[in-house]
Amino acid sequence: MTHTWKVAIRLFDADDVERDGTLTAAHAVLTTSSGTSLEGHGRARRNPDDPQVREIGEELAAARALRDLADRLLRATSDDIAQIEHRPVRLHL
Repeated sequence: MTHTWKVAIRLFDADDVERDGTLTAAHAVLTTSSGTSLEGHGRARRNPDDPQVREIGEELAAARALRDLADRLLRATSDDIAQIEHRPVRLHL
């Protein structure tokens, strides 16, 4: 049996977040095939002396949002296992 989980990443331009254009934010949402969802957030700040390359800030903010999402998914999984086994569970990467 195959299940499809979807991840959507919304990127917010620096102008939407901060007027000086040095900040990029990302919001990642995982939706499982059963409709459960988890969210992760990430930000990237450009040094004002660095050139403006939008894609770099977006990549970094998205990566941080996905990492946050992955950490939250691991915590949810360990909580689910702990509930079934009636003892604390710690998952390792």
